[in-house]
Amino acid sequence: MVKKHISKIPLRKQDTHKGDFGHVFVLAGSTGMTGAAYLSAQAALLSGSGLVTCGIPESLNSIMEVKLTEVMTLPLPETKEATLALDGEKEIVDFSVKVDVVAMGPGLSKNRVTQKLVRSLLDKIDKPIVLDADGLNAIADDCRLVNRDAPTILTPHAGEMSRLTKKDINEIQQNREDIARDFAKRHKVIVVLKGYRTVVVNAKGAVYVNKTGNSGMSTAGVGDVLTGMISSFVGQGIDPYSAAVIGVYLHGLAGDIAAKEKGPFSLIARDILDKLPKAIQSVV
Repeated sequence: MVKKHISKIPLRKQDTHKGDFGHVFVLAGSTGMTGAAYLSAQAALLSGSGLVTCGIPESLNSIMEVKLTEVMTLPLPETKEATLALDGEKEIVDFSVKVDVVAMGPGLSKNRVTQKLVRSLLDKIDKPIVLDADGLNAIADDCRLVNRDAPTILTPHAGEMSRLTKKDINEIQQNREDIARDFAKRHKVIVVLKGYRTVVVNAKGAVYVNKTGNSGMSTAGVGDVLTGMISSFVGQGIDPYSAAVIGVYLHGLAGDIAAKEKGPFSLIARDILDKLPKAIQSVV
């Protein structure tokens, strides 16, 4: 089943330029959480994006310019806690017109002003959005996704899905496919319910259950990598559901390659980044 999705990864012609492979806009990071922004942005680049821009609180720009070499940065207005502020809304919306997809959430914090910004951007950005982490926390009590015209992909783990659905985590883990499918249909979104055998469902009821990945991937930052990967494939013109399936499969495959080399106990998110080229090369 996964082969039909992987076959949608576009073959690279010789006569191309960076604009042919999509521009990803990553909105991420806050004080103490610059790593989340780095992992998402770098994963997008390593997954084939021609251009990646990381929008971050302005006081963190110098840090991110050290962390990121090939990724561009966009310093944005911030709150006194160095999180993204409402004052940056227009600049973000205007910049989103220039890109192909927006990844929003990794490391944004639970600052109430930043959460308000996220909810407003969901209404105003007319591009595909991959929503993760603190982006999901921002809509837990105010889920307005059904009003979006552009595709939306949510990538919750069980705890985040619990907050979104108001269901107990144990209930979610025992009924992963059904709960993810119901949420996707109701809100007209694609849901990537992460965990052992990650489930990908769309609003029409299509379901993919992933079989790659291992226990070593239960560590900080691994979800941020997945966000960047899925966003990259959407930006390259792959339909959002297939992009999510491809991202999940290759994410787990890169984790499996890393685990074979160093074992699951010492696996970290950067190892998945390092093995992405090998994982992609094995299927393209």
